[in-house]
Amino acid sequence: MKASDPAALTEPPQRLFSRRDYHAMAEAGILTEQDRVELINGRIIAMMPIGPWHSASSSKLNQHLTLLYLKNGIVRSGAPVGLGDDSEPQPDITVLRWRDDFYAEAHPGPADVILLIQRR
Repeated sequence: MKASDPAALTEPPQRLFSRRDYHAMAEAGILTEQDRVELINGRIIAMMPIGPWHSASSSKLNQHLTLLYLKNGIVRSGAPVGLGDDSEPQPDITVLRWRDDFYAEAHPGPADVILLIQRR
């Protein structure tokens, strides 16, 4: 957008964040678990509240997928997935490729994801 563009006069500049920035804000205490946010395309987005139906359906799906994948995959609920340098969503359900350490060293990335389900 050029400075001569009328929209440039009315829209404030946006600061997009990297995953590194996002984690630094958490380490500094700027973001906490109570904030219920996720990083999507460089923007820090508030997550939707979890109601009873959403919780129950996620739990039911988690149970079915866990039985289906057994030792062929790891089923997680609400755990972060690193997607590039600017996104770290916390999907409702994620099925990941099996790893003995259960991704203890780092959040899984795109190559680790078998299935990702996110309510919007």
